[in-house]
Amino acid sequence: MPNIFNFIIEVKEELGKVAWPSREQTVRYTILVIIVAVAVGLFLGGLDYILTAFTAFLLKNYGQ
Repeated sequence: MPNIFNFIIEVKEELGKVAWPSREQTVRYTILVIIVAVAVGLFLGGLDYILTAFTAFLLKNYGQ
């Protein structure tokens, strides 16, 4: 059991050494991640729509 307690103590010490971002940085990075996620979602959704429409066109006109 001493190994578990030593591990927890070492983890606490290491977390004290971490350079945590400020609240302002955290908010900025969160907003950036949300914007990028929405942009990628819109891009992929648009691409999916275009490819679906193209496939439907091909099947309607050239399918059997």
